[in-house]
Amino acid sequence: MVTPLPIVRDLLPEQYALVATQALYFVIAFLAITFLGRAVFSPLVARLLDRRDLDEHAKRPLLKLTNAVVYFVAISAAFGFAGFTGFLQSLATIAAAGTLAVGFALQDVIKNFVAGVFIYTDRPFKIGDWIEWDDNSGIVEDISLRVTRVRTFDNELLTVPNSTLTDGVLKNPVAKEKLRLQFLFGIGYDDDIDQATEIIVDEAEAHDEIMDDPGVTVRLTELGDSFVGLKSRFWIDDPSRSDFVKTRSEYVQSVKERFDEAGIDIPYPIRTLDGEVEISGSPSVDHLE
Repeated sequence: MVTPLPIVRDLLPEQYALVATQALYFVIAFLAITFLGRAVFSPLVARLLDRRDLDEHAKRPLLKLTNAVVYFVAISAAFGFAGFTGFLQSLATIAAAGTLAVGFALQDVIKNFVAGVFIYTDRPFKIGDWIEWDDNSGIVEDISLRVTRVRTFDNELLTVPNSTLTDGVLKNPVAKEKLRLQFLFGIGYDDDIDQATEIIVDEAEAHDEIMDDPGVTVRLTELGDSFVGLKSRFWIDDPSRSDFVKTRSEYVQSVKERFDEAGIDIPYPIRTLDGEVEISGSPSVDHLE
């Protein structure tokens, strides 16, 4: 039970002394708890975020959320310290009812907010990464607590709800320091497999952007209707999508040119149609190709 301070009782009438004392207690408690939270709790959270090597854009909203928690705790504790327990209980009841109503109305927003927190903490991708999900792909330009903005390779800006990226399967080809690529080369059935394999390996080893360790591997993986499939698997260092497209294009072109020099064909499908065509006034034509 809060009693009026003697100095306040001397300065104010009795009916105002208690209210003034409670207001003074509220201000003192609020300032003290706020100072303590901003001086101790907020820096502690900031150090924890630094240990996780979060980007600056990711730390900013989390620190704002931490400060909001500090202010909420300071207000709640100050009401209790000042003796406004009845008001605090009424406020808690109203806040609970309001939270329930807002929760139903903004459940999608809250879902995306929680997903944004998971993106910040789990770090499945960061700004500048090339990501793929569903039938979409692009470069991450911005990450907020509600949405992630992705620039497609056609220069379109996609605003993606964070829950879309956390609820499904997301592919990040550049998450690691190196990336394995593969390409299927088709040669004719009459061509020399060993010679074609040697050309594929030589051109990979000669390319500056293709890693020597681990080295390129070539395996016969397919016997198609019109070709023999040799799949080349090779690695590039510090990948980005531009490096990936450029490196693979240059590599495939150099192999194609060497195949041409060696007389190795890259066959195209040939379809043979067998049947009979009836032409009025003419004999039938069998085995039309």
